[in-house]
Amino acid sequence: MIPVAKPYLNDDEVKAVSEVISSGWVTQGPKVAEFEEAFAAYTGSPHACAVANCTVALQLAMLVMDVRPGDVVITVSHSFIATANAVRMCSAEPVFVDIDPDTFNMSPAKLEHMLAEECEQRSGGLYYKNVFALSSPETPFNHIEQQLGRVGAILVVHQMGLPCDMSAILPLAQKYGLPVIEDAACAVGSEISLDGGKSFEPVGKPHGDIACFSFHPRKVMTTGEGGMITCRSADVDARLRRLRHQGMDVSDLQRHESKKVCFESYSTTAYNFRMTDMQAAMGVEQLKKLPRMVVRRREIVEEYRRRLADLEHITCAAEPVYARSNWQSFTIRVNESSPRSRDEIMQLLMDSDIATRRGIMNSHQEEPYRNEIWSLPASEAARDNCIILPLYYKLTDQGLDLIVERLKAAFDG
Repeated sequence: MIPVAKPYLNDDEVKAVSEVISSGWVTQGPKVAEFEEAFAAYTGSPHACAVANCTVALQLAMLVMDVRPGDVVITVSHSFIATANAVRMCSAEPVFVDIDPDTFNMSPAKLEHMLAEECEQRSGGLYYKNVFALSSPETPFNHIEQQLGRVGAILVVHQMGLPCDMSAILPLAQKYGLPVIEDAACAVGSEISLDGGKSFEPVGKPHGDIACFSFHPRKVMTTGEGGMITCRSADVDARLRRLRHQGMDVSDLQRHESKKVCFESYSTTAYNFRMTDMQAAMGVEQLKKLPRMVVRRREIVEEYRRRLADLEHITCAAEPVYARSNWQSFTIRVNESSPRSRDEIMQLLMDSDIATRRGIMNSHQEEPYRNEIWSLPASEAARDNCIILPLYYKLTDQGLDLIVERLKAAFDG
């Protein structure tokens, strides 16, 4: 069976984790600090804070950006449901903007319309006009007695590793005085340009106010589970570190290394969102491999594009001039001219022991976020018409040959 994704792990990770176990320090400690330092250096960010996963990273990012109960957060539905769930974890509500069908990311034009036409300035902030239409049994607004609908942040998603059009989104955020949080769950190793392709920087510098990454096994690099938050502000980083560990003002490692008796205090209500040293040991080794893993993924995508160029019934995902993707996933869109449906093609591939996935889900089509106010045709078309093809570091040429052969045969029918 050719899987749709597969992590690249070897004896380097085994040895690193074994050394941590032998050390006796397995929870958050020196390896987490080492991983944070290495990740910050890789992305060019002044600060990096490791956490348990990307969902809690998004939650903490919104909390330190002052997203409050009763706020709305402008984001996309076209993302794994964790993006929307993290908003509700802050007792706020997501307001969905449609995507650009070519990039699968937030449409700057749709965002501009949302901010200018569907929001209004009052009470010293920007407010979503249609806030009461968001009510549903699971909406936090049903339990909050205060003025509702303040726009707390813009939460962009670098979907499947392809960066958003930040050069268009950031000026809109600045115009309305809104923080920008980057859901970069898929985008470790991707690069972005803010000057039309003249120069590129790693996603996570960050280019908004704060960026959040995932190290789930489906991602380009993995720690099993795990996440990272990058930011420019030392104060924000300090707040993140307190929030991830019960509000403690002295970490376990600092207390352990202190030469004097040291007592911690707890300055705020907080969480246990820590990464373990075992996970961080994997992360250190994975980060060393990341550049070559990204190079290989880009090579595979170029082969996909070359070999599928003559297949008239599909459109391959492409990079805009401002983006260099890590190609966490590679997607084809099944055109209306196809003699077979998207689902029929996926089944034929599965019958040949080739795993695929449908296009990225939409939160607004799942029960907790269903609402008649959402009109997101590009997001719905992307979910229903796209196929994610196998892509991973050790995908062989023979495997690629088989995928392309069976895919073409499925269309030839």
